Amino acid sequence: MKKLISMLAAGALLAAAIPAGAQTADLYKSKCQVCHGADGRADTPAGKKLGSKDFHSPEVAKASDQELFEITKKGKEKMPGYDKKLTDDQIKDLIKYIRALK
Repeated sequence: MKKLISMLAAGALLAAAIPAGAQTADLYKSKCQVCHGADGRADTPAGKKLGSKDFHSPEVAKASDQELFEITKKGKEKMPGYDKKLTDDQIKDLIKYIRALK
């Protein structure tokens, strides 16, 4: 019985860890990709039209995670705020995700 409980607990931990990354990628695709592109370079029709930021640009690279958090939460210029659509943790995960885009 103890072995079964340990296996279930390990499985639950693994399941909780894996979807977070997948969920963040899905979240990026649904909320960010149309403007910022799959690679974060904002080389999309919507990104060009709206003047979306290239996540690889020096401007974005030098911005702190807190600055990016505030922009995502409250919006800036033509970018809408996501404070009613995303949790703080989702925004933080998205910032980690965009920092890792290559």
